[in-house]
Amino acid sequence: MKMLSPIVGAWYKDLQTQALFEVIDWDPGNFTIETQYLDGEVAEYDLDAWREMELQEAEAPEDWRAAFELDDDDLVDPDLPMHPEDWASPVNSIEPDAMYGVEDY
Repeated sequence: MKMLSPIVGAWYKDLQTQALFEVIDWDPGNFTIETQYLDGEVAEYDLDAWREMELQEAEAPEDWRAAFELDDDDLVDPDLPMHPEDWASPVNSIEPDAMYGVEDY
């Protein structure tokens, strides 16, 4: 079986344990690969251990966010400014003549 290179963001299946995991970090300087399993567990492997694993490339499971109790509402950051539908309107680029609270009187 050919050895698969660790690619950050790629999903793999360990054929010995049937576990799905994602590579979340690959440090070629230290030869370490950090992975996160579907249940949220994080593991770190050195390159020799990675080479010994029987791996297969896998698709990200549909419910990969389930372990983190995330849903689509979590994708919206409430701290980001809300833009109206016409945020690119040229009227929005007009600056006011005065900036209240900033100018010296």
